[in-house]
Amino acid sequence: MILYPAIDLKDGQCVRLVRGEMDQATVFSDSPATQARAFQDAGCDWIHLVDLNGAFAGEPVNGAAVESILNEITVPAQLGGGIRDMATIAGWIEKGLSRVILGTVAVENPDLVRQAAREFPGKVAVGIDARNGRVATKGWAEETDVMVTDLAKSFEDAGVCAIIYTDIMRDGAMQGPNVEATADLARAVSIPVIASGGVSSLADLTALKNCGANLNGAISGRALYDGAIDLAEALALLK
Repeated sequence: MILYPAIDLKDGQCVRLVRGEMDQATVFSDSPATQARAFQDAGCDWIHLVDLNGAFAGEPVNGAAVESILNEITVPAQLGGGIRDMATIAGWIEKGLSRVILGTVAVENPDLVRQAAREFPGKVAVGIDARNGRVATKGWAEETDVMVTDLAKSFEDAGVCAIIYTDIMRDGAMQGPNVEATADLARAVSIPVIASGGVSSLADLTALKNCGANLNGAISGRALYDGAIDLAEALALLK
């Protein structure tokens, strides 16, 4: 199981939000590239990046910060937020991004996801952000009537390499992940699932690890910055 340390980008800084509220941002670093290098040096195999401004704007906003990170690290990185057309997808992959995460377009333009997955095998993931079992889009600002499992299953034949599942109400709240919902999703689909939202202790990671082989990753942000999770212990636990 892979631990993905999260670097959430807002106005060029590394921040964390509480339940996706942009006005509740805590700045953890003015140098996202330095933070990414620190995670790599600590033994992380992947870095998880989110362009928070981009998620709301519908286009990349923190591109310079992402590029600085890609220039600083050698481990693979995945990015979500504001990636909603083929040109942006291709541009990021050409710049060295290992995986793009498509969220809003997975609901609004699923054919784009399928096209991207065909053109860039192994490099396209779907981000499913949920509030009360329903998918939210546009930086979590809009709630849809789409059910999480239905959306995930619709991409089973599309060549998508992963589902990143976030329970919005747990994200940044340090209250633990929604293990039951995450496990249910992992059991329901054949696409590997990565858990996100609320991972705040080694016990949380253990619970997720016990969900089965199809849940093969967990994203953590605030808990790593606050020291609630010791990174070295977490990496050892999951490996």
